[in-house]
Amino acid sequence: MQMFGATTAYLAAAILTATPMIASADRLDGDPVTAATLVDVQEMIRIVDSLDAAVDAKDWTLARSLFIDEIQVDFASLTGVAPATIPADALIAGWAGNLKPSKTSFHLRGNHRVSFEDARTPVMLSHGYAWNRLEAGALPENGGDPLWHVWGNYEHRFVKTENGWRLSGLSFFATAQSGNFYVRDTIPEE
Repeated sequence: MQMFGATTAYLAAAILTATPMIASADRLDGDPVTAATLVDVQEMIRIVDSLDAAVDAKDWTLARSLFIDEIQVDFASLTGVAPATIPADALIAGWAGNLKPSKTSFHLRGNHRVSFEDARTPVMLSHGYAWNRLEAGALPENGGDPLWHVWGNYEHRFVKTENGWRLSGLSFFATAQSGNFYVRDTIPEE
């Protein structure tokens, strides 16, 4: 079986430029929601919720449709790979490669706060939880536990396109993990 390192190597090979992304403490409360921003804020929440639903359903076409073509990503807290600008197709291919049909996932997000740095490039901060299950992890030689969990903070960056809001950046800052790292790191053979 291939390991998570192979997925991160694939993503690292697709890196176009290194661009650090840092969740800003000065935006923890977000901007007040006003009549002028209410529809945009709700649409951004719909987009990130749709992304979670698409990933869990393994609907890679829907997941890809939520991004612009090149995106900033930062999963360093999970992968050790430096923040970078990569093709959205590479991100989706990495997820599809790791989340094969035999590996189920469940993503949950809340506490959405949106800050409008300017009218066209808002940032959403939120808390997130992800659960992954791989039956092979339950085997004694694979750790004896089919589950792996992670909690953390997300930063989603948006840009307004002719087709509406799309994701231009995605960062995840893990705060806690538990369970079997075999489940996290293993790319199942299908």
